[in-house]
Order: sequence, then structure tokens, then C-alpha cells
Amino acid sequence: MTVTFESVLEKDYEHYNKLLERKDTLEVLKWAYATFEDKLVYSCSFGAEGMVLIDLISKVKKDATIVFLDTDFHFKETYELIDKVKARYPTLNIEIAKPEITPEEQAEKYGDKLWEKQPDACCGVRKLVPLQRELDKYDAWISGLRREQSPTRANTQFVNKDNRFKSIKICPLIHWTEEEIWMYIRLHKLDYNELHDKNYPSIGCEYCTKPVAEGEDPRSGRWANTSKTECGLHINGSGI
Repeated sequence: MTVTFESVLEKDYEHYNKLLERKDTLEVLKWAYATFEDKLVYSCSFGAEGMVLIDLISKVKKDATIVFLDTDFHFKETYELIDKVKARYPTLNIEIAKPEITPEEQAEKYGDKLWEKQPDACCGVRKLVPLQRELDKYDAWISGLRREQSPTRANTQFVNKDNRFKSIKICPLIHWTEEEIWMYIRLHKLDYNELHDKNYPSIGCEYCTKPVAEGEDPRSGRWANTSKTECGLHINGSGI
């Protein structure tokens, strides 16, 4: 039977997470691809967690589909990293999802610098709508969320009901620490965004990401000087 958002009950999520609770990340990924096959996609922002997941996914499914939400506002270092990843993993299917309107059309419709005036609206146009369009093609998606990243992510499970996108969200890295992420990157000599070496622990769009001072919350550089802490991709009725 095909496993879809509509077919999975609350008790099924409990069953899946009980089944996987003592499994490592590779085993979770193997279960996910065995369960959803080609109806599973990884939405990747190409952060540090993304580099780890891409490498692990390549060991499980060499032709896996990975989608990147290109808002048109990313750092040049992010685009350069994507090119490096494509060269290192040539069999992976890395797709670029773009917003329906260009930055110029956005400025004409909503005014200049929407990210400053209404950051939630900007994320909606350039991230949420494109991701919804992509996830509509699949039954489940993979995310690199880790529990220690923020209080809003502390209760994330391996298998999650995603009410926002009407999908099933798989989070294989929930137990990893930041130290473990970087140990894996260095051990396997993985490429990563050069901005991480310049005090950017969390990297989003260029206009909404600032470097973080030592000792500050790693995500404090995202939407700095606003009350916004998430782009909205990981907030839904289940609290993640």
C-alpha cells in the first residue's frame, strides 16, 4: 500500500517512530527510501547539515532527488557550493525550484525590499509557495532539522506529520549535535559553505542573514533585529 499523508494515522506516526527510535541515520534513510521510493524528496538549503545528509543519502540512493529553493537572493558562496556538490555527486538529481515571480516583479507588486517591510510575506512568495509546488509531487520529504537547533525544534521526531504542506516529513538528524555535524564534514572532507568560517552558523538569503558574535544563539543572525525566527517551512499544526 502506498504511504501518503492522507493514509497515515496518528497511531502510525507513533508506530514508525517506535520502530526507528534506536536506529541510526543511515537506517532511518534506508527505511524512508524503502517506504516512499521515488515519492521522497530532500529539500536542501545546503547548510552544514545538508552536506552531511547529501553524503549519507548518496550512500542509500545514488539517484535521489534533491530540491533547492532558489529565492534569487542567496549568497554567491551558496551557489558556488551547489556547483561543487553537483560535481562530487553526479548521479544525484539536484533540482532548482524558483519563485513564480522575479525579484523585479516582486518589487513592482509589493514594493522595494519586501524582506525588510514584510519578511513573512517575502518568505511566502519566495520559499513557501515554491516548496508547496514541489512537495505536491511527492508523498514525503526529508529535512535536516536537529533538536538542539532551537526550542521550536526540540520535539522533532524521525517521522512527522506536516500539516502545513500536507506531507510526511522525515528528519534523520534529530539527535546529532553541531559538533557531530562538523566532525562528519571534516572526517569525510566534505565541501561546505565558506561563510561558515566567517561566523555564519545558519545561512539563508543574503539580505536576511548576518554574522553571529561568539556566544550568541547560532540562529540569531537570521532575520536579525526582528521577532522572526523561522522562514515558515518548519512551522505547522504539530509544532515543528
